[in-house]
Amino acid sequence: MTSFDPMEEADIDALIALWDACDMTRPWNPPEVDIAQFRASPHAAIFVHRHEGRLVAAFAVGEDGHRGWVYYLCTDPAHRRHGLARAAMAQAEDWARARGIAKLHLMVRLSNAPVLAFYEGLGYEDSGVVVMQKWLDPERARLQAEHADAL
Repeated sequence: MTSFDPMEEADIDALIALWDACDMTRPWNPPEVDIAQFRASPHAAIFVHRHEGRLVAAFAVGEDGHRGWVYYLCTDPAHRRHGLARAAMAQAEDWARARGIAKLHLMVRLSNAPVLAFYEGLGYEDSGVVVMQKWLDPERARLQAEHADAL
């Protein structure tokens, strides 16, 4: 069975490169900041999978005491369709269950139909809520506004 290991300090550059290759990064969310925040929290983790020593898949998980969340699940385009994403989600679900979390959430851009279909195939469904946001950092708000086409 495919497994993912906790990321290490030495994985940071490779993880950012993977996120870039999978179109996961956005100018208003510096990946270095997100990685540091996940790694600093006792309620979150980043897991990676290597093939022949190279990082080819990853995901992040977190929990707030009520809900679990999956973030940044991605697989190198050359390694897709080999069960890595399915294995990542199984491990994310196990991570949440081990913490007593009853429900796992994730966000997918509406424009990403193949990924929506993937999650629906795993039993995930639209929860009938709207995710709202308010930027507390004006610079990051400005960056998102400048790159609205990248949403």
